[in-house]
Amino acid sequence: MSVAFRRESDEEHLEPKFELPIPPGPNLVTGRGLAQIRTRVAELEATLSGLVDEDAIKAARRELRYWSTRQSTAQLMDKADGSRVAFGCTVTFQMNRRERVITIVGDDEADPAAGLISFSAPLSRALMDAVPGEKLDFAQQEDAIEVIAIGVPAAPSPSTEESLDWQCESECMPRQGKEPL
Repeated sequence: MSVAFRRESDEEHLEPKFELPIPPGPNLVTGRGLAQIRTRVAELEATLSGLVDEDAIKAARRELRYWSTRQSTAQLMDKADGSRVAFGCTVTFQMNRRERVITIVGDDEADPAAGLISFSAPLSRALMDAVPGEKLDFAQQEDAIEVIAIGVPAAPSPSTEESLDWQCESECMPRQGKEPL
């Protein structure tokens, strides 16, 4: 039969639903980041059992597949020693004559407005392995960044609600009046 006489279903014209994109590279996480992933998986599993709408179920399953994959591929990083900028460190630096404070975290934990920057971001990559006092090139500018201090977050207690809060030792807390990146 000719294609011209074939009946088309309504679903043929719908856009396909793709899986949520997984960031390329390793899935490095802090203890806080791993706890957030586990919490999200548990929330989605609980939500999924109460859903009845077909589209809502599909959306929840899609998101659950993403977070389950992120949980199974998570690589919990060892605590940095603070001598050099590394994953999980809080870095105080000066750029464009402004002092800024960021913490280098995993892709899923990143929140630039809160000063949490992914380890795969260009700024994080530029800061890696730097020491206090070092000047770094960034965005095709020489000595664009000066590292002022490096802090290491305190280990969170897994038994408390505060374990999801990013707690730092006193030397890595942002100073009063300093805004995050």
